[in-house]
Amino acid sequence: MEYTELIRTRESVRNYDPNRPVPKEILEKIIDAGRLAPSARNCQPWKFLVISSSAILEKVRVCYNRDWFKDSPHILVVLGLRDQAWNRGYDGYNSVETDVAIAMTHIILAAENEGVGACWIAAYNPALLKEALNPDENQLIFAMTPLGYPKPGFQKTLIKKRKSLEDIVEFL
Repeated sequence: MEYTELIRTRESVRNYDPNRPVPKEILEKIIDAGRLAPSARNCQPWKFLVISSSAILEKVRVCYNRDWFKDSPHILVVLGLRDQAWNRGYDGYNSVETDVAIAMTHIILAAENEGVGACWIAAYNPALLKEALNPDENQLIFAMTPLGYPKPGFQKTLIKKRKSLEDIVEFL
């Protein structure tokens, strides 16, 4: 798909077919887009957890109690590695959240390009997700997304409410 059209037509999917898992090759292609994302000083401070086993899915689904979330055959959790991220010398700013946000954006767009639904989720219960995944103290659980094919009959709304360029851009 042409890139501008991909951005224009992508939307969050909240309607997954639980009986249609995404083939591993497609999941790898989607995650590879995150791997290829730019990061400050090319530190690549991330780790991607692709959860497909029913036992772990059950534990992770508890942290975001939505019926549609329970139907997704896969959940991707993006972790940021604080000690591997670039730190700005002037003020100590750590780029981990910026870097993993860029990677997550690449992943969401790659999923759309492959016909796989995704929905960036940050409104999960962090304590429950941490309990389910048990990351080490250096790993920041940044966000997650279900990955799966939409249920048969799913139709995009193709309605995006966005501010106009005139409202948000200044050319100086």
